[in-house]
Amino acid sequence: MSSKRSLLEAIGSGTTALIEEVGLLTQMLVKTIGRVFRPPFRFRHIVLQMEEVGFNSIPVVLVTAIFTGMVLALQSYTGFRRFNAEVLVGTVVALSMTRELGPVLTGLIVAGRAGSAMAAELGTMRVTEQIDAMVTLAANPIDYLVVPRFLAGLIMLPLLTILSDIVGIAGGYLVSTKILGANPVVYMRRTIDYLEISDIYSGLLKAAVFGTIIAIVGCYKGFYAEGGAEGVGRATTGSVVMSSMLILISDYFLTAMLF
Repeated sequence: MSSKRSLLEAIGSGTTALIEEVGLLTQMLVKTIGRVFRPPFRFRHIVLQMEEVGFNSIPVVLVTAIFTGMVLALQSYTGFRRFNAEVLVGTVVALSMTRELGPVLTGLIVAGRAGSAMAAELGTMRVTEQIDAMVTLAANPIDYLVVPRFLAGLIMLPLLTILSDIVGIAGGYLVSTKILGANPVVYMRRTIDYLEISDIYSGLLKAAVFGTIIAIVGCYKGFYAEGGAEGVGRATTGSVVMSSMLILISDYFLTAMLF
């Protein structure tokens, strides 16, 4: 009887914690969106966060994208050769990168690099009482800390995704034409014929949603961190895990709605 009670208590406490976390996360999102259009607009802070989220993530995004496109070309060519459909390799690489792999992999990479940095920075400010000091001085921490990061994620993730798409398709082109011996003209023609503008737009919409998720989750985890240095570490890890899970979950629902 006691074991059943302890199990039910664990389930109840876990459910309560989940509902509370969802509520706090939603509250932060609503507050952030509400403060985006209110002056003063801190363009300097926004540009600094855009540099941190976007520009500083370019090297790792480039490496991920080019090797993803190259592997995708290799795998597609190997499979399609069994059906004499090697000419469709370019189409598969382009559609896969623009619709799915470009935004998803970029989101996961940025979540691990920039999202964790947001959580660590805000978590350190929380445990050292800097956020409490801002509140004491009648400064809204959402305006100073969350809104610039939110806008940086919303703007820079689609731009990074465009870069990822281009580099990934170029990587597939290099492998197909230089290593596998595909006809460059046929490769590009097939890519252009079957790639539609809607495929690109849908990927960019996904990237904007993923950028929002990364920024809000990173700021939320850092904003409510507690427990000193150990708490900052938990917030950083939790930020990456939660962002990655939400990116993959939202990717399914966005794909179901868009396609």
